[in-house]
Amino acid sequence: MTLTVVPDQAERPTARDELSIWPASTRRAPRDELTVGGVALTEIAERFGTPVYVLDEDEVRDRCRAYRDAFPDADILYAAKAFLCRAMANWVQEEGLGLDVSSAGELELAVTTGFPPERMVMHGNAKSPQDLRAAIRLGVGRVVIDSSGEIARLAAEVPSGTRQRVLVRVIPGIAAGGHTAIRTGTEDQKFGLSLVDGSAQHAIARILDQPGLELVGLHCHLGSQIATVKPYMLAVRRMVGLLSRIRRQHDVTLTELDLGGGHAVAYRPGESLLDIAALGTRVRSELDASCAAADLPVPRLTIEPGRAIAGPAGVALYRVLSVKRTGDRTFVAVDGGMSDNPRPALYGVRYAPRLLGRRSPAGFRPATVVGRHCEAGDVLASDVPLPDDTRPGDLIAIPVAGAYHLSMASGYNMVGRPPVVAVTGGRARLLVRRESFDDLRSRDVGL
Repeated sequence: MTLTVVPDQAERPTARDELSIWPASTRRAPRDELTVGGVALTEIAERFGTPVYVLDEDEVRDRCRAYRDAFPDADILYAAKAFLCRAMANWVQEEGLGLDVSSAGELELAVTTGFPPERMVMHGNAKSPQDLRAAIRLGVGRVVIDSSGEIARLAAEVPSGTRQRVLVRVIPGIAAGGHTAIRTGTEDQKFGLSLVDGSAQHAIARILDQPGLELVGLHCHLGSQIATVKPYMLAVRRMVGLLSRIRRQHDVTLTELDLGGGHAVAYRPGESLLDIAALGTRVRSELDASCAAADLPVPRLTIEPGRAIAGPAGVALYRVLSVKRTGDRTFVAVDGGMSDNPRPALYGVRYAPRLLGRRSPAGFRPATVVGRHCEAGDVLASDVPLPDDTRPGDLIAIPVAGAYHLSMASGYNMVGRPPVVAVTGGRARLLVRRESFDDLRSRDVGL
């Protein structure tokens, strides 16, 4: 994939680049308006208030189908941690995907929506007793063992005469991902069991001795925002090598291999993203070749995309509250911030905000879009081109906002979390309502 040049910060992006990272249904309308799913974004802001998240249902479904096409013989599990609500669970189920959950809360919400628990996998580096009990009680399809201590705790929850299918999460020793905070395939982080120190091999032996646990395969996850295929090829080779050693040492042939997710999306025009079709072709070829060389049957493959399905389907809308010029810097403050999107503060991620709803005659100059919270680090986008006459009341839209925004939101400053509105076919409907002051007060029961 060729990396195109990002436009100069002080210049307006080209028309082609402006919409390259937006949902495919995005269209231009008069007065610098945009529609998504046939609905004007300014109308959504007026009807539902701001901040508000807009989620294009058709974009979500199309991305689910793209994964089914790229991996026709694999199990595709949507990673609920990216963003989960009842509608999202319904959409991915209807498109033939399973679900990857990380807590009893995610599991219970999905099950009560009607999602089949047998099509779910439960993750987590520190699963609580509540998590494990919920997984067993509700009949989750697979539990990923992430530490040796989980083996006995999980086995103790399994009813006599039954077995729970499990995978072992292995640290493959591969450094990949867009930021050190989201690289999970190396030895120096909290996830998985090491091949280097023998922890993974020891856990495998212990699981095989547990009558209530059925070890069916291996799991690894390299990190997030991985834009090249190469790390996944290396992961396939290392995992197949471990499958071969397990057969030699224990005379057991495991039948499943979960390669996790972490597939990069572009947050700004010109950024690299992972070619999912190419990934599917290359992974299948490498898996077939590696298994043939090891004289192993090819295991059932599982892929866990989250961001790559939800992220580009979402748009965040904010209202400008103030504009402040300090020296040579311009700060555009909006009515949200790090409470609804902590990613810039956590990872230094950069976005491409856009003014909506009016045609500005002014030129473009660098501005920093900041939030309303009492932190100097409450920055949504640094040094981005906005019209020089940006003013209070203007509407700012940030694309690629469907993943790890609302799912990571907090109650900081008690401003309340934004609602989520779905758009499709010219209609907008509320999926998740705005968190109200009554919601915030109701949890405070002491005097």
